[in-house]
Amino acid sequence: MRFLVLGAAAGGGLPQWNCGCPNCRDARSGLIPPATQSSLAVTLDGDVWAVLNASPDIRMQMQRCPQMHPRALRDTPLASVLVTNGDIDHIAGLLSLREQTPFTLFGTSEILGVLADNRIFDAVSTQKVTRRAVELDQGFEILPGLAAQVFPVPGKVPLFMEGDQVQTDLVGEQTVGVRLSDGGRVAYYIPGCADVTPELLDRIEDAGQLFFDGTLWDDDEMIRSGTGVKTGRRMGHIPISGPDGSMARLQGLRAGRTFIHINNTNPVWHPDSPERAAVRASGWSVAADGMEIEI
Repeated sequence: MRFLVLGAAAGGGLPQWNCGCPNCRDARSGLIPPATQSSLAVTLDGDVWAVLNASPDIRMQMQRCPQMHPRALRDTPLASVLVTNGDIDHIAGLLSLREQTPFTLFGTSEILGVLADNRIFDAVSTQKVTRRAVELDQGFEILPGLAAQVFPVPGKVPLFMEGDQVQTDLVGEQTVGVRLSDGGRVAYYIPGCADVTPELLDRIEDAGQLFFDGTLWDDDEMIRSGTGVKTGRRMGHIPISGPDGSMARLQGLRAGRTFIHINNTNPVWHPDSPERAAVRASGWSVAADGMEIEI
């Protein structure tokens, strides 16, 4: 399996259009590389690809990656898209894939229901783009020879569906992780996760590679930086740091480990930061646009 990080950042990207935080300023000035919104592509043969989450930046991402360019007048190496939740930063890119080229769109019934309830997504013609509902813990083929399975991880409904009361540890079809296997090697993609539960640890113990939610370093990072009023856990994301953070909870996992879906405020963006050093010392890497990983 070969993975291509189309986008490493969380919603808003780096720099975020309306943000003047230190990371966004440094990204604009070239001190740190900019990053587009989270999306991951996978292939077995280098010719046919599946994309995990359709970022709002997907047109730019595909344009700058020759692997994703058309090979004929109307053509694409893209065979399928799988969405892991209904968040805007994971579904809005579908609207850029509306030009009547066939592919298969995978998602749980609940996630596909979010698309069905928003008529703007009718622009992605169901006559060309097959919407295929997949069940939790049931295998399906996302590419020829590449088996996939989605499974529930703690999370919440998309921001635009929130009511007065928000449950951030829902376990069901609204937020899923993805298991990928070519029959030998196994990888997991979990870009949004509110908690690393014992059940999740047991599930991913066979991982050869893990792409995991790296949204915030500290739970109160956005509050302290003045960029928001919510904690990471309130947004449905476990922080990286701390005794109950993802780095500590996943320290026993014997796999390649990469943080993805990283918020613009996260100090791990800086290669010389103590937070990046701590990540490296714990055996993790930090995703970057264009990064390739093969297992």
